[in-house]
Amino acid sequence: MTALFQLDDRPLLSVKGLTKHYGSRIGCADVSFDLFPGEVLGIVGESGSGKSTLLSCLAGHMTPDQGQVIFRTTDGPRDTVTMAEAERRRMARTDWAFVHQNPRDGLRMGVSAGGNVSERLMAIGGRHYGDIRAKAIDWLGRVEIAADRIDDRPRAFSGGMQQRLQIARNLVTGPRLVFMDEPTGGLDVSVQARLLDLLRGLVREMGLSAIIVTHDLAVVRLLADRLMVMKGGHVVEQGLTDQVLDDPQHSYTPLLVSSVLQV
Repeated sequence: MTALFQLDDRPLLSVKGLTKHYGSRIGCADVSFDLFPGEVLGIVGESGSGKSTLLSCLAGHMTPDQGQVIFRTTDGPRDTVTMAEAERRRMARTDWAFVHQNPRDGLRMGVSAGGNVSERLMAIGGRHYGDIRAKAIDWLGRVEIAADRIDDRPRAFSGGMQQRLQIARNLVTGPRLVFMDEPTGGLDVSVQARLLDLLRGLVREMGLSAIIVTHDLAVVRLLADRLMVMKGGHVVEQGLTDQVLDDPQHSYTPLLVSSVLQV
């Protein structure tokens, strides 16, 4: 990918010394990095490496033991770790979005497809029914869901369609930062490929910044500008994606790559 973040040299997100323990066990330790506008960062590592803990701390789903997560809001840089819960929730409906591995965790299964997309619009003040429905139809089309499915419940959709609906629900408000937790996990290979093409197109079209946690190197190869490798809660290597995968500098990285390729 060609990184868009070079157009703005001010970080959108600055993470400093982020640390989380579970008793004596390390979740993540002293993680620091900057994420720039339009940049996609992939985080990889074996099960238990700390990548999911890190994502949860970054997205505000878990409180770290120490460290800062500084987001450049429209009012200036703010540490989201110390931010009031109500303000963090508002930001999660506007500037941030979170795509779950299991789309059922990110959808309201008893609400129609159109209702799932519309809810996020109404949460930021949308009130005109016609405008909201039109935007929902537009976004369903953008994620390749036919307009005549707008009143269907998500349970009537396949797993791949549910994931695409979750993406529409998240992106309809034009967030600046999207967190993705194994976005293609559990899907058939052909469905994964279609979803990856869709995500790549939307990321480029919208100039999104994104942080993607995955065990699938094909996902980061296609989507991520930069890659971070975790082991035992620590970041052991980071750099441009192709550089890290093709010319790793840490002894663990080629072992991770070979183990994934053999699965």
